[in-house]
Amino acid sequence: MAAIGAATARREPQLRPLAAGAGWQLAGDWTLAQLAPRLRELRRKLAATSAAGSWELDGLTALDSAGALLLLEAWGGTLPAALRAPERQRLLLEEFAASAPPPKLRRARPSPAGLVAALGDRVLTASGQLGAALALLGQLLLELVAVAAVPQRFPARELSATLYKAGLLALPITGLVGLLIGVVLSYLSALQLKLFGAETFIVDLVGLATARELGPLLAAILVAGRSGSAMTAELGVMRLTEELDALRVMGVSPFRRLILPKVLALGLLMPLVAFWTSLCGIVGGMLVADLELGLTFGQFLSGLPGAIPLGTYWLSLWKSLAFGLVVGVVACFYGLRVQPNTASLGAETTRSVVASITMVIAMDALFAVAFRDVGWYG
Repeated sequence: MAAIGAATARREPQLRPLAAGAGWQLAGDWTLAQLAPRLRELRRKLAATSAAGSWELDGLTALDSAGALLLLEAWGGTLPAALRAPERQRLLLEEFAASAPPPKLRRARPSPAGLVAALGDRVLTASGQLGAALALLGQLLLELVAVAAVPQRFPARELSATLYKAGLLALPITGLVGLLIGVVLSYLSALQLKLFGAETFIVDLVGLATARELGPLLAAILVAGRSGSAMTAELGVMRLTEELDALRVMGVSPFRRLILPKVLALGLLMPLVAFWTSLCGIVGGMLVADLELGLTFGQFLSGLPGAIPLGTYWLSLWKSLAFGLVVGVVACFYGLRVQPNTASLGAETTRSVVASITMVIAMDALFAVAFRDVGWYG
């Protein structure tokens, strides 16, 4: 047993300073099996050494790739100048040193001229994308005029299919989100209105907020994430499979056959989806008003016409129409930008959703400022 314990001790990896103090001596088995239990300790000891000194590896009884990589990590990827090792171990170390990746260069600090050049490149890229989007809008207007001149050429089936997939199938999720938002808005408002004894004003708050802002905005965001991304992916796959080129070869305009019905369908269905979302939000607010404030459904509904002016409905209608057209154009624009590879398909679909939601929120802010006096009593 004593002999076995002594043999085990001799196999443990050891790192000792030389007697002269100008280098280090390695002993034992520098293999994965022996290094694993003491890896942290040995790595800490190696970090305190320097490759400039002498290194004696004559005492090593075994060295594998794990030990070689550990030593090269401490040496900075190169062998020390004063290295004494058996030929077999030296060849292993030289092989790993030759195949090691080059050290990472320190990133240079950008100069002012480089920053200006990078900014100019971004501006030119954005200008090019804006020009391409305007060209798409122009092409769509030309196709619309051509279809208006000959209505029989309008692809009604594609329009109805988009209305079904992007409109009817989106009603459950938009209704659920509208209901939950109405519940949250009404519940938080009820806590504050109780303090001032103004419980009846919850009808004005929930009704006006959902019909004027939350309904159209939530509907546009959900349609952009659900249907807009699907349109971008659909057009992107058609570019990958060269279906768009096949349509052009057959003399069929992809803009008239695919893009124009999608944009028009989103423009037509968005006011309806927004109205449905607003209605579900009002229902959610009505439920909370009954539970928290004791305001019955009849009292809530009787006060609703006086809380929402007629101008609010018109503003919501035109706002939703604009949101739908923007989401459709952005989705189709990024779908046509997909390159013939799968990575581009995912990237452009993501950009489509982000750009659509950003533009919808920006347009909502513009509507809020431009029509701030529309849809109010008094």
